[in-house]
Amino acid sequence: MEQYLDYMVEQIKALTRIPSPSGYTAKIVGYMESLLKAMQVDYRITNKGSLIVTIDGKTNHRERTISAHLDTLGAMVKELKSDGRIRFDKIGGYLMNAVEGENCVIETLDERQYTGTILSIKPSVHIHSDAGELKRDLDNMEVVLDEKVEKKEDVEKLGINVGDFIFFDTRTQVTESGFIKSRHLDDKASAGILLGIIRHLKERGITPEYRTNFYFSVFEEVGHGAAASIPPNTFEFLAIDMGAPGKGQNSSEFAVCICAKDSSGPYNYEFRKRLVAICRAKNIDYRIDLYPSYGSDASAALKAGHDFKAALIGTGVFASHSYERTHRDGILHTARLIAEYIVSKS
Repeated sequence: MEQYLDYMVEQIKALTRIPSPSGYTAKIVGYMESLLKAMQVDYRITNKGSLIVTIDGKTNHRERTISAHLDTLGAMVKELKSDGRIRFDKIGGYLMNAVEGENCVIETLDERQYTGTILSIKPSVHIHSDAGELKRDLDNMEVVLDEKVEKKEDVEKLGINVGDFIFFDTRTQVTESGFIKSRHLDDKASAGILLGIIRHLKERGITPEYRTNFYFSVFEEVGHGAAASIPPNTFEFLAIDMGAPGKGQNSSEFAVCICAKDSSGPYNYEFRKRLVAICRAKNIDYRIDLYPSYGSDASAALKAGHDFKAALIGTGVFASHSYERTHRDGILHTARLIAEYIVSKS
């Protein structure tokens, strides 16, 4: 997989630059389609907008499904305020201090775009002595447009309206030391990895042990990404999302992280043990961890009533749902585990 690492990193960079908050994913799906057509692989688009790639295996009556999600956090215009500022609502779960001071773009229904900055309603310590004490919640945050607007009517003349999507500046960087810093590595790091896996299978003529579906969902951040349209013969579902390194956690940015349990409960024990066995046999750096405040496409699928074994893995992503960071090593170890899993027997 080492020869595909640069490709995966380049795709992660490309994907993070395409805005795709939950509910606004047609453009990133279109970009994925252009790559998949060039690779000459079969895929379909579901009614909900997810993209599913299918590669035949040595056995086709049993199928594995591997997921990553293309949708991200974001925001939506909630109110045009009387002073020309914009009140917003969240798409997905994040803290207000995670986006305070961030540049953003508002896109109107007719696709006009306007830049702005997300700030508190008391952004200057030179004016507000209690600026640091102000509670960071939706009522105290706003978008300040980079336009000459002083009242609600000025904003309306720009074509901005309630319901318009707001995209965060991703500020994607790749350092010489191998770190990748960006918003929305959750889960575009995983999507980039799966693109590398698909290319690896296609170019090397590798046949998976079982028919394998790569499911790119588009509503994971709001809880129902892979709740539907999973191929009916799926007996194992592997979600590729992110590990969460931090205080009290066992995860690492430099390894593949295997989730034993999240907010939905434990993942399949036998499946997890098999993934760990692959890591040990192939010298893949891994960490096992628990994420009590986490959910995935696998847990969404199980809650929807699907009957299969489910597991969750991913590269460690530091500062999740904020300005995130991972490392090339974690991407490589995650890709290696996926590649070995695909050709293994259950």
